[in-house]
Amino acid sequence: MTLEEKIGQMTQIERKDAFPDVMKKYFIGSVLSGGGSVPAPKATTETWVNMVNELQKCALSTRLGIPMIYGIDAVHGNNNVYRATIFLTMLDLGSPGKFNTNLNENMQRDPALVKRIGAATALEVRATGIQYAFSPCIALSKFGNMLLVLFPIWHLYVYDT
Repeated sequence: MTLEEKIGQMTQIERKDAFPDVMKKYFIGSVLSGGGSVPAPKATTETWVNMVNELQKCALSTRLGIPMIYGIDAVHGNNNVYRATIFLTMLDLGSPGKFNTNLNENMQRDPALVKRIGAATALEVRATGIQYAFSPCIALSKFGNMLLVLFPIWHLYVYDT
């Protein structure tokens, strides 16, 4: 690989900048859909699959033939897909009651529920052709009383001792 190709392979660009000519010219290795970054208004699973497949074809058509990695923020489930299941964030599901008024006590800090939500999100993300979700993920952090001041913390399952 040339230096330019190596740099391109280590680069992740936002979906709105991932045009076929850009993917090929710069040997882009990864594309990201951050919050609200959708291929079309009310984008269906099929819309997502078509977009991801087209970008993948661009990546595979280069001299290197290396597949790209597509990543997405799935903080509330795969909420970028129209009519997808929407979940609370890991912060909401994992934070103790003294910090969280979004849930009743029966739902808070339920690892089995979090696991089921993660599995459902994984299935819905993968159904769109996307291989990598930035959330939910396994990321524990202990914040104690500073929980509300720190940013960004919505991806974390928070614990308190």
